[in-house]
Amino acid sequence: MSLIDFGRAASLRTVVGVAATLGVALPAAAAPTVSVELNRLEPRETACRVSLVIKNEAEKALDSLKLDLVFFDKQGVIARRLAVEAGPLRATKTSVKLFEATDLGCDAVGRVLLNDVTACSGEADCLGLIATSSKVKDVEFGK
Repeated sequence: MSLIDFGRAASLRTVVGVAATLGVALPAAAAPTVSVELNRLEPRETACRVSLVIKNEAEKALDSLKLDLVFFDKQGVIARRLAVEAGPLRATKTSVKLFEATDLGCDAVGRVLLNDVTACSGEADCLGLIATSSKVKDVEFGK
């Protein structure tokens, strides 16, 4: 159960109302600047090769982009958790990153969760910088 501070809520409504009346724009939440697309799952002998297409739309390069990925099977049960380094990423550049998820059959994957971003070159809200999508049929990729 969470408590609401009605005094702060009223103050926030007042600030938003005054800004709207005066035509002042309030700062928006930061839009995602890195898109991560699950592009392909390719069966290998003892692994599933995962292809990610990563587009850094920012004017700033990222030396590191560490992704915490969780793979779920078709029944929604966690099948594998994997931490991958997807950096470095050059500014305003699209890159393809490949990695192997060992002991995971590609055909068993039903969903991939971007559980967290553990590093992204010192940004405060790493997970908020990222938008996810999937081109793999019947496999959702989200956060």
